[in-house]
Amino acid sequence: MAILVAYDGSHPAQKALERAIRAADGEEIILLRVIEAADGMIEAGWDIVQNRLKEMQEEVTSEISEDIKTRLDTEDVEFRVETVVGKPSREIVAFAEENDVSEIVIGSHGREGVSRVLLGNVAENVVRRSPITVIVVR
Repeated sequence: MAILVAYDGSHPAQKALERAIRAADGEEIILLRVIEAADGMIEAGWDIVQNRLKEMQEEVTSEISEDIKTRLDTEDVEFRVETVVGKPSREIVAFAEENDVSEIVIGSHGREGVSRVLLGNVAENVVRRSPITVIVVR
């Protein structure tokens, strides 16, 4: 089993990750980054999309604060970063359903701007759609 954390580097997402670390109890933590693709992006070529996903995955890993990295190491928590493209609420729920996820932990709101993961009501939509327990962290 794993705990899924919707992660965009924002303060609420960092708090969600901290909550997941406290609750992990041997479970793997999956940090999920959802990239909203412009309509033409996928049509532009799968290789370009795959390269961008790899870059975004590396960015997510670098966005994890040093405090949290230290805590992940000290608490000996297994974690991995996953990146998907699509509508955030839909992709978060789909990923959780397709993987062995016990709960979803999500910040109440996300980062502003182009690189944001959580768009205002994403947390609310995840709560409504998910058959899996969702914890919303402020």
